[in-house]
Amino acid sequence: MVTNQQVRRLKMLIKTEKTKATAAAKAGMDEKTARKYLRNGQLPSQCGEEHTWHTRLDPFEQEWEAIKEKLTVNPGLEAKTLFEALQREQPGNFSDGQLRTLQRRIKVWRATEGPPKEVFFPQQHHPGQLCASDFTSMNELGITIGGQAFEHVVYHFVLTYSNWEAGTICFSESYESLSEGFQNALWQLGGGPQRHRTDRLSAAVHKECNPEEFTSRYRELLRHYGLKGEKTQADHAHENGDIEQRHYRFKNAVDQALQLRGSRDFASRKDYEAFLEKLFDQLNAGRKQRLNEELKLLRRLPERRLDDCKKEKVKVGPSSTIRVRHNTYSVDSRLIGEWVEARIYAQRIEIWYGQRKVETLPKIKGENKHKIQYRHIIDWLVRKPGAFENYRYRDDLFPTSYFRIAYDCLKANHSPPVATRQYLQILHLAARESEARVEGILQELLNTAEPVQFETVKNKLSSDRSFCAATDIQILPVDLLSYDALLDGDRKEVANG
Repeated sequence: MVTNQQVRRLKMLIKTEKTKATAAAKAGMDEKTARKYLRNGQLPSQCGEEHTWHTRLDPFEQEWEAIKEKLTVNPGLEAKTLFEALQREQPGNFSDGQLRTLQRRIKVWRATEGPPKEVFFPQQHHPGQLCASDFTSMNELGITIGGQAFEHVVYHFVLTYSNWEAGTICFSESYESLSEGFQNALWQLGGGPQRHRTDRLSAAVHKECNPEEFTSRYRELLRHYGLKGEKTQADHAHENGDIEQRHYRFKNAVDQALQLRGSRDFASRKDYEAFLEKLFDQLNAGRKQRLNEELKLLRRLPERRLDDCKKEKVKVGPSSTIRVRHNTYSVDSRLIGEWVEARIYAQRIEIWYGQRKVETLPKIKGENKHKIQYRHIIDWLVRKPGAFENYRYRDDLFPTSYFRIAYDCLKANHSPPVATRQYLQILHLAARESEARVEGILQELLNTAEPVQFETVKNKLSSDRSFCAATDIQILPVDLLSYDALLDGDRKEVANG
């Protein structure tokens, strides 16, 4: 059987060979066959009759009208659902191997008679006009900090014309996270476009924050930077397709960079942030030309950032704690009974009293958790040592594992009241002097099997000995004169040789 490739080769050879017989032989066909294809000018695939007939009877011919009626009413019905319904209605008439036949026929019906499918219209982007943003979860990448799982999301910002992008690590899809990430991106960019597109932001509304309040704060944020807000329709993520596609490409780039790095673990969050910053720089490196077009058209930024926090008035309870966003935090005991202002940011909470910031607390992820700083309450706890054993937040009063081990050693060698009193005095010493130095002394006592006692820790702390952490390494300055002398000696040896 002659192929299309043979006929094409024949047409090329006929121009160079002296006879048709030679050209036909080199093309691998008979001379008469070659003359036929040269005469009609068609390829073999064009000469055959189009196959439009059925090679076997359609097993669904009698049922097709009923099937079409069901598909017209419910176009989303799958072929397998309809096939299984036929098998139930007519047991033994249809075998499992006939499912593919029905699937093919329904596929043809959908393409020729079914309802029209949704059409996606590619959009033309213009420089300096539109930016898009959204949150994307990074948990699937398995990133760890110090060996511990680091669950987080990234607020992802993209200019749709140049694809310049930036991101900010956050832990919830809240307004505070959106505001911080959005402003970080604009100030890094040095200007703002005309419009900002997001999804419907429903995921960013906390349970304690009504949608109207969120919307008003978001409008205020856009007004501060002179941007017009746009949002997608519900269940139409493709309308924000630029940021959705960048999510995929960004996370794929992170995954590839982690594989190249050889580890998904980072020593600290600061190291991980530096890793992401470097990656964004690499991704943006090839977009400078289009970015320069955008930079010429961006709006000027206002003189300052908008304060991206929520302010709440809370009263300090008798236990020296406040309740903020369903979590418990300790504050200085001097504030008991006073009303303070909690300024809630994406990753921290500032405590203000009398127009002055008196405390900055790390924001707790999740709800119904607590963070108690022993320095806030230790002054009164040493006066009431009996309250320690059953204190609701007792585990927060062990700053490090060495303090916990020291307490266990005290309990093993003393009665519970004495052990508690001794430990609280050691903790009080850490609050007044230096937690790091007290921890160093405890580590030394535990490593040398010396008894852990308050007086021992106090005496060692007041001595002239210094306790440095293992990371406190001093490197003395290098005397370069010794190198000069060495080089001079080498020169003399060469000269004498």
